[in-house]
Amino acid sequence: MRICAIDHVGIAVRSIEEGVKIYETLGIRFTGVEDVPEQKVKTAFLPVGETEIELLEATAPDSPVAKFLETRGEGIHHIALRVDDIDGVLKELKEAGVRLIDQEPRYGAGGARIAFVHPKATGGVLIELAERGDAPEHEGGSR
Repeated sequence: MRICAIDHVGIAVRSIEEGVKIYETLGIRFTGVEDVPEQKVKTAFLPVGETEIELLEATAPDSPVAKFLETRGEGIHHIALRVDDIDGVLKELKEAGVRLIDQEPRYGAGGARIAFVHPKATGGVLIELAERGDAPEHEGGSR
């Protein structure tokens, strides 16, 4: 199993337009919005060094991000770890009995293959595994 880096930190916001303002004030360049209909979310990435901040805005009231905002309010939603072989990592986690949300990878923002580890297995932190491979980088991003 190889964890390469922290890929990004996901932050749930009610409005990307409002959420991005503080980061722009801090001099972090906003790279645009991507709609991810499969996850009922819009995302905006802000590159910071070798990683990124991902703002997440729900696009439907039944989306996981909408439910998160309803119960916890705005704030850190997940930490994404960049992996070089998501299939291998998931296999090792399953063999170790780690509770997963996704048994198989799916596609996320920027075309990355992703899977989530259940927060009950990680001390309450939602962890996303992200394999970039040949996925296009976010414009101006570090991927």
